[in-house]
Amino acid sequence: MKKIIKRSLVSFLEKKGFLMARVTERKKIIELIESLRPINVQNELIRLGPKGDGGYLVPDDLENIEACFSPGVDKISEFELECLKRGMKIFLADKSVEKPNFNLPEDKFDFIKMFVGCTTNDDFITMDDWVSIKCQSDNSDLLLQMDIEGSEYNSLINMSNHLMNRFRIMVIEFHSLQDLWNPHFFNLNQTVFDKILQTHICVHIHPNNCCGIYSRYGIEIPRVAEFTFLRKDRVTSKTYANRFPHHLDYDNTDNEPISLPKIWYRNI
Repeated sequence: MKKIIKRSLVSFLEKKGFLMARVTERKKIIELIESLRPINVQNELIRLGPKGDGGYLVPDDLENIEACFSPGVDKISEFELECLKRGMKIFLADKSVEKPNFNLPEDKFDFIKMFVGCTTNDDFITMDDWVSIKCQSDNSDLLLQMDIEGSEYNSLINMSNHLMNRFRIMVIEFHSLQDLWNPHFFNLNQTVFDKILQTHICVHIHPNNCCGIYSRYGIEIPRVAEFTFLRKDRVTSKTYANRFPHHLDYDNTDNEPISLPKIWYRNI
């Protein structure tokens, strides 16, 4: 009887022009979160970049990585400088700035004034086109550090499997995660994460305290979070990480500190 009444009420409201918001099933969101539970691997996490925004945790497995590709240039580029010091070439891309914010000879880095996205034109370039233009080799290991304000979903879903496999380590800031409750956004998000998890495992999550945590139906979701992934062939041992924040984590902003909710790293 309750179901009949509910259906009748929904039908009545829709006929009156009040569209009922559909939400993603709670079970699906929990399953997605569980698939992303961070793993401790044999290489300890180290921090590249400053103690704040622009610094990220990565596995100490950087030897013989040819280059760091970093779409999204911010005011701070110390992460890329750390990669340069470790022998990597550094490639940066961002249409919204004139150049990266560091004092280096031009032969020490490569910058293109373009956005990274799902197509290549006058303003945008795909990850595959960018790497193929800049990298002479076709099979060397690379590192990806991506912070492109929501365009990460289209850029990653468009990336070829071959290029995905070339990235030994990927550090990606994902935005608008509270919209996982929107079924359309959830489907896109799940497709992106499923693609990544075919070849990589999550080794760290750090919520950006710029935007807080969204809570619904007992599930806490950071609105913005930095995820670190390691390619599966680099993993020889693993256990679930169970202590957050990591001692090398720092707040991104002066806003109220937040920690990764327990549902993201423990069975609740």
